[in-house]
Amino acid sequence: MSSAPPEGTITTERQDHVLLIGINRPAKRNGWTPRMFRELAEAYTRLDDDPTLRVGVLHAFGEHFTAGLDLPAVAEYMKRGEKAIPEGLVEPHDYGLPGYRRREKPMLVAVKGICFTVGIELMLGADIVVAADNCRFSQMEVQRGIMATGGATLRMAERAGLGNAMLHLLTADEFDSAEALRLNFVQKVVPAGQELDEALRIAQRIAAQAPLAVVATRLNVMKAIEQGPLAAVADFIPVQQRLANSEDAAEGVRAFIERRPARFSGR
Repeated sequence: MSSAPPEGTITTERQDHVLLIGINRPAKRNGWTPRMFRELAEAYTRLDDDPTLRVGVLHAFGEHFTAGLDLPAVAEYMKRGEKAIPEGLVEPHDYGLPGYRRREKPMLVAVKGICFTVGIELMLGADIVVAADNCRFSQMEVQRGIMATGGATLRMAERAGLGNAMLHLLTADEFDSAEALRLNFVQKVVPAGQELDEALRIAQRIAAQAPLAVVATRLNVMKAIEQGPLAAVADFIPVQQRLANSEDAAEGVRAFIERRPARFSGR
């Protein structure tokens, strides 16, 4: 764990083609401040803009993923209707807010311990979530007199159905990793302490695939969810044509013929 300033920080570390993004304010259970939101957006933007990076993994220092918003630190932003993230960056919640970029590359999240409010919304805004078996989840905004505006009202019902979403959004109750798995909020549950290793294993497997094809596949899935199947189907032929003419597609054919692992360049 690296030392963190009182208002917290976001760390980055690259491992080959994977960017590890660390939430670092363990003394306050990783409660979110404006600085942390800005730095998180900068890290997500770095992931998309660096052609040598292929996958991101969001994780946390300390015992907990996050206790949620540091309300005194962010209350004035909410009252003014402002975001702490400068426009033009990749918005980590990824729900298409005007003025912000949408993420293109895959993002995994490793959660552990307490994972409240913004923590749930960040993991629902990612692509794959690995949870420790000691997680405690709660979307408790209604308990604080506010509304979840980081994507929970969109994605909980999408993943788990209307009734399940309302159960947890309107009661502000706590639920565990098994319930999160049942609701399709997380994809894997592992013993506490193994969540980051498992997320990294999956990320490295993704990073070994053809980068252009990975991004195109992710974006097509997102288009189907957000715009409907017909919009996604309309991209099948033109996107496949573009991919089929790439250097990576040619390498994929050579690797198949030569019976060896492909060495993709992202071109």
